[in-house]
Amino acid sequence: MKNKLNKGNPKGSSQKSEWLYGLHSVKAVFEMHPERVLELYVLEGRSDDRVDQILALAKVVGVHVGKASKQELEKRAGVSHHQGVIARTRLAPVRGDADLAQMLDGLSAPPFLLVLDNITDPHNLGACLRSADAAGVHGVIAPKDKSVGLTGTVKKVAVGAAETVPFYQVTNLARCLRELKNRNIWCVGTAMEEAAVGLYDVSLDGPLALIMGAEGEGLRRLTKEHCDQLVTIPMGGVVSSLNVSVATGVCLFEAVRQRRKNS
Repeated sequence: MKNKLNKGNPKGSSQKSEWLYGLHSVKAVFEMHPERVLELYVLEGRSDDRVDQILALAKVVGVHVGKASKQELEKRAGVSHHQGVIARTRLAPVRGDADLAQMLDGLSAPPFLLVLDNITDPHNLGACLRSADAAGVHGVIAPKDKSVGLTGTVKKVAVGAAETVPFYQVTNLARCLRELKNRNIWCVGTAMEEAAVGLYDVSLDGPLALIMGAEGEGLRRLTKEHCDQLVTIPMGGVVSSLNVSVATGVCLFEAVRQRRKNS
C-alpha cells in the first residue's frame, strides 16, 4: 500500500469521477459495480472486520489501495464523516426517461415504483432510497430540476441502496406520470386536506406508482392533477405531518403488505 493519496494522475484519472465515502456505500459499489472503482483509500492505522471486507473486495478486482490521514481523506471526500474509507469511482450513468421506459418494458411483475416530487434534502433522498430497496421497488423516479440527485451524502445515507435501486431523473414529471398511466400503472399521491381516502383504505397491490412530496410543501399542483388517487396517512397524535422519508417508509410497506397478502 502507498501511504499517501496520489498526487499525480492515477490510472483512469482522465475519466469523470467522484469520491464515494462511508463503509456501506463503498462496500456496495465494490459488490454491485466493481468496474466503476478506480482507487481506494483507508485511514492510516485502521484495521477491523468491515474495512478488511472492503480491502478483500478491492484485492479481487485489482484496485489501487492506499493509506491516508484523516485530514487527507476529509479533503478528498469534502466531508468529515467519511468513516475512514473513501473510493474514487467513475460517475454512474444518469438514467432518464428512455431508461425508465426500457426498464418497464422488461418487467415480468406488476410495476412497483416510488416517485419523489420536489425532494431537495440529500438526507431525505438517501433515506427514501434505503426504504425503496428494503421494499423491493423496481425504480425511484424524480424530476431533474428542483430535486437533489445522487450526491455523496445521498449515497452515504442510503447505505448501499443508491447502488441497488435504479434512480431515474425525468425531464417532465407530469408527462412521466401520464405515460405511467398509459401503461395502466395506478398513480397514488400523498396529500393532506385534499385526500379523500386513508392510506389503509385504498388498494395498492397492482401496478403502482407511489408519489411522495416534500414535507411542508407536499406535491406540486400539476403532480396532484396527474394522480389517480390522493391518500393520507391517518395520524393519531398531535403532529400534523411526518418527515417525507418516514412517510415514504409507511406507505411503501403498506403496499408491500397488500401485495404479499394478495399475491
